[in-house]
Amino acid sequence: MGDVAVRLAGISKRYRLGPKQPSYGTLRDTLTRVAGAPWRWAARMAGGSRAAAAERREIIWALQDVSCEIQRGELVGIIGRNGSGKSTFLKILSRITPPTRGCAEIRGRVGSLLEVGTGFHPELTGRENIFLNGAILGMRKTEIRAKFDEIVAFAEVERFIDTPVKHYSSGMYLRLAFAVAAHLEPEILLVDEVLAVGDARFQKKCLAKMGEVGQAGRTVLFVSHSMPAVTRLCQRVLLLDEGRLVADGPAHRVVNAYLSSGVGTTAMRVWEDPAKAPRGEAARILAVRVCTEDGTVTDAVDIRRPVTIEVDYEVLKPGFPMFVHYQFVNEEGLHVFSAHELDTRWRRRPRPVGIWTTRAQIPGNLLSEGTLFVGVGVHTLEPDRSEFYVPEAVAFSVIDSLDGDSARGDWAGHMGGVIRPLLDWQTTWHGAEAATGS
Repeated sequence: MGDVAVRLAGISKRYRLGPKQPSYGTLRDTLTRVAGAPWRWAARMAGGSRAAAAERREIIWALQDVSCEIQRGELVGIIGRNGSGKSTFLKILSRITPPTRGCAEIRGRVGSLLEVGTGFHPELTGRENIFLNGAILGMRKTEIRAKFDEIVAFAEVERFIDTPVKHYSSGMYLRLAFAVAAHLEPEILLVDEVLAVGDARFQKKCLAKMGEVGQAGRTVLFVSHSMPAVTRLCQRVLLLDEGRLVADGPAHRVVNAYLSSGVGTTAMRVWEDPAKAPRGEAARILAVRVCTEDGTVTDAVDIRRPVTIEVDYEVLKPGFPMFVHYQFVNEEGLHVFSAHELDTRWRRRPRPVGIWTTRAQIPGNLLSEGTLFVGVGVHTLEPDRSEFYVPEAVAFSVIDSLDGDSARGDWAGHMGGVIRPLLDWQTTWHGAEAATGS
């Protein structure tokens, strides 16, 4: 295998859905079932083919014929919509579940963080769980002691390290679980979407730590729905869809394909149940959309054309001046710009109760090509408070054509930068006689 850390050959995983559990019946129900048993048996024999077909419908393939190799020291992102097989992929590598078909070869100690506190014993203290997890990884006590203070400092749980972890908050649980997984030096680190539980500061800290792990020559497989986090951390990305590996390549190329293909489109997001929508005391979000000039929802826009971000929200209480704000971040995690609502009709005016829609149009020939993630929020002025903020609520890709009338002109190669304005250029020829030395 050379420097290959993980090799998957034709991995498939099948799950069979369990039958509906019967409810408890009365004595009368039981006698009725017994009396009708001969007729039900005959009906089953006659309808055997239908029963077999129903049985086949109860089988779900979480993964289908997945093959790939991951080199030692690679940082690999795994993306795809919910139900695409990402978590099953990591569970097979973690040896939590065996594949139904195929072969998985793994070289090295595996540390995994698939759910908050996986592998922790709730009755044990934080200190005891650190040593327990180290022993599971095959480390000696002296090795664990050498890392102990660093783990505790990273997790920021010094005051509670001798408290049973069942008393920890979810944030404390997460911080300690990640610190243990990352610091006990597994040769392969598997991280699922659990980072979504932490705050922004801790997420940034975790991403930096995973980068350090990769630079130290260890392998990281990172499942996430955060495309900026994936592209910032990983050089290579695997895209899963309905259990199949549909793309494997450089992070930016695969992420752009994911967002522009319709597989992972996030151009519109709707909260069907308002009771579950992000909200504050005076407002809650209902929907966000990325639209073209004619109002069509789209996840891919021509660099030369304007694009509009729309948000529907509900004002729940009267008497509050408020404004909508957007934050635009590119796939490298760079904050491109922010925008605050400036409609003069409602600026600094209290908004009546009801459903509202706010639109902001970005002119064409301003943004650079690539993917932008839009955070959406509503802020109240008096009092000064955030009603809600949804990071990465929607996303869209900006596509630069090769027609020659955008800012790239006749250049077909890479152009850097977070904006790409079409400037007003003028070039004047002064004649050959004006040349120096003529």
